[in-house]
Amino acid sequence: MTEERWIQILEENKLMQSLEEVAAFEYALAQLAENLPKENLPALHLILDDRSKQPEVMFSLVHFLESFALDEQLQSFISVVPQLVATAPDWTRILHTRILNDEVACRCYQEKLHAINASSPHFIRQLLEENATYRLSKHTIKT
Repeated sequence: MTEERWIQILEENKLMQSLEEVAAFEYALAQLAENLPKENLPALHLILDDRSKQPEVMFSLVHFLESFALDEQLQSFISVVPQLVATAPDWTRILHTRILNDEVACRCYQEKLHAINASSPHFIRQLLEENATYRLSKHTIKT
């Protein structure tokens, strides 16, 4: 099966309202873990959905996203955050917080947000950049 089909299976089963949907979601994610081009990262971020009945299973998607190179995962997250915050505000907050809690990730995140906001401003990305800048300045003062 193609990566696109596995992603479609994730999308179709992301609410995980039955054991069958949970099994299909987990199996598709396992198949994608074997070989997924970084170009599919934005689509995977958009699988996150606050309506999912199995947040602990959905967290396996978060861990999968975090298994990619930092640069790739941050670029992907930033590219979809305006859409993601509309469909999955809780998951957006979780991802954002996880990035802020890692100084290296936070610094890279701030730089990427600053660069994209300079060329293509969006108020959500601007808020995230301000938050990352504040977090880094607060962290720097403490150390």
